[in-house]
Amino acid sequence: MTLRYELLGTDGAARRGRVHARHGSIETPAFMPVGTYGTVKAMTAEELEGLGAEIVLGNTFHLMLRPGAEVIAELGGLHRFMHWSRPILTDSGGFQVFSLAKLRKISEEGVKFRSPIDGSEVRLTPEDSMDVQRALGSDIAMMFDDCTAWPATETQARASMERSMRWARRCHDHYYRDGRDAAPGDLFGIVQGGMYPQLRRESLEALMAIDLPGLAVGGLAVGEPEPERLRVLEELVPHMPTDRPRYLMGVGRPEDIVAAVLRGIDMFDCVMPTRHARNGHLFTCTGVINIRNAVHQRDPGPIDPECGCYTCRNYSRAYLRHLDRCKEILGSRLNTIHNLYFYLDLMRQLREAISEGRVAAFARDFLARRQAPAPVA
Repeated sequence: MTLRYELLGTDGAARRGRVHARHGSIETPAFMPVGTYGTVKAMTAEELEGLGAEIVLGNTFHLMLRPGAEVIAELGGLHRFMHWSRPILTDSGGFQVFSLAKLRKISEEGVKFRSPIDGSEVRLTPEDSMDVQRALGSDIAMMFDDCTAWPATETQARASMERSMRWARRCHDHYYRDGRDAAPGDLFGIVQGGMYPQLRRESLEALMAIDLPGLAVGGLAVGEPEPERLRVLEELVPHMPTDRPRYLMGVGRPEDIVAAVLRGIDMFDCVMPTRHARNGHLFTCTGVINIRNAVHQRDPGPIDPECGCYTCRNYSRAYLRHLDRCKEILGSRLNTIHNLYFYLDLMRQLREAISEGRVAAFARDFLARRQAPAPVA
């Protein structure tokens, strides 16, 4: 097992740690910018590192379809292909298949679906997903799972979870088929079970029996109310091993990240900062602003007066609104720089607050300023 988690300190349930991976270490709590096609949209690798990103996420499903795993492997793997020297996590493709509900057919073998690119039939099994991720050469690969929809009955959630656990064993055996030291990275499991605590516990126990180096919580941020999501975390996370990183998949509102950190989560990813940036929605210390609104037309101030990013140091809201209205590429780039800086700086502040034993106070102040109710840790 190459990957190792180092617990540096705690403050309540919140954890300050460090993940040691093949291509470097990651300070946690950490946010992973999403690089769907091997690129975090509008950003160079050097810019991402300058913002403080220590790990990015690549999308197995999309890279498998374009340009193809074999092409990337031939060109030296995803790190070399995208000019990124630090750790990469690749998702399994399970969530993308989940989102193609009308185009897919699930069986015990895996999933068959119609390509959203050209309509051709594509097969994705646990073994296929592992082969693609091994070819990409990511530091962290994710097991191929059956993402449970919301709402789901307990019977439906159990069937989905138990299938995921059978697939988890197949993923493990195929990914590490040459031994752990020969694998290009390490494999994380994904806890499923919908909104049902007993199913979540059974899923966790099944994954712990396989002895995976990291665990993710999946099947959240799929439409469920926030109180249900927090209840799942409160009931599940205390039972997760303390010597493995804990990854909450796809949850990305700043408020939700803070609430999850308070409950013991270490790693996050979401397209929200980059997607919002391209649509003119910019994060600030007091909430989200829409740069397209007319109120910003003559505003000489920065997006956020408390922000130290390149965009806020050099450009006004008025200029950014002008770029957006003219559909200038620079507008998307500057907005993305700001939003990613906001997220990565939030993680820096959370790490500092945990180290100093004041994370609960930090969370209360952060959420109060954003006019959101404070979570109960």
